[in-house]
Amino acid sequence: MSAKLSKPILGISIGDINGIGVEVIMKSLLDNRTYKNFTPLIYGHGKAISIYKKMLEMEDFNFVQIRNLDEIQHKRINVINVLEDCPEIIPGVETQESGKMAIEALRVAVEDLKEKRIQALVTAPLNKNNINSEDFKFVGHTEFITDAVGAKNSLMFLVAEQLRVGLVTGHLPISEVAKNVTKARIKEKCNLMLQSLKQDFGIAKPKIAIMGLNPHAGEDGLLGKEEIEIIKPAINELKEENKLVFGPYPADGFFGMMHQSKFDGVLAMYHDQGLIPFKSIAFSNGINFTAGLPVIRTSPDHGTAYNIAGKNLADEGSMRAAIFLAADIVEKHQEALEISN
Repeated sequence: MSAKLSKPILGISIGDINGIGVEVIMKSLLDNRTYKNFTPLIYGHGKAISIYKKMLEMEDFNFVQIRNLDEIQHKRINVINVLEDCPEIIPGVETQESGKMAIEALRVAVEDLKEKRIQALVTAPLNKNNINSEDFKFVGHTEFITDAVGAKNSLMFLVAEQLRVGLVTGHLPISEVAKNVTKARIKEKCNLMLQSLKQDFGIAKPKIAIMGLNPHAGEDGLLGKEEIEIIKPAINELKEENKLVFGPYPADGFFGMMHQSKFDGVLAMYHDQGLIPFKSIAFSNGINFTAGLPVIRTSPDHGTAYNIAGKNLADEGSMRAAIFLAADIVEKHQEALEISN
């Protein structure tokens, strides 16, 4: 890859073709201004795009079919087939065939991302039920990509203009959360967030709020000892390293009083503690960004939404925001590379 990318390629994995993924991808790319600084490449199948184009009456949506990245056409929407035959499209229905397409699109896109043939990846939603098997255990995009690129760790980072939330623990049963909240993990995730806020979002001195684990942040040990024994010591060690971290805060009062506006990032202890307030505040434009990786990956913060698939009802705001953020981070990284050279 050259030092200067005049037209970076942004990959988009198609997700579950029976969900709303194809619709929100197409709607996001329908306005030519959304990709004036990058070239979009959809990993999926041209037939799926053509079927949805007709189904959704999006006659203005035009694309070019390519066989490999050597054929990429800039200023055009490119589509590459990841399977020889496109599975039958049945909007709103979970099928094994659509699951096979979703995971193959992800695998091919991630391989191109690893090899720097594309500069960022946006992943459309898929359904974990129809891609998991005895031979393939898929927990989530974040874990899959972290493992695929050989990273030791990553941060599931939910991002919107008005709120950024990271998670200490991600896709875990609630019964396993407490034992996975350790001082080392809190510090690791917090440092990944600090690094990302500086490197990916251009915030020179980021401030982070750290949530408690228990109700009322443990109530001085009455409702749990984790705050006293684990979370506060982690915060104190981070402060000793001159990092602007604060807490632990009771999550309900913190978000209820909108204190997130005083910080550049919020570190939640577990999935729903962070995602419920995030989606309540920023559902239509929220983005899931995987921070701490040597590659750039974003996604919308919604699922397949089978109930509205194929009905032209899906809001593309979150997907468009994910595409914009990926392109913006590519540009920030490129600017930093030029300065360092």
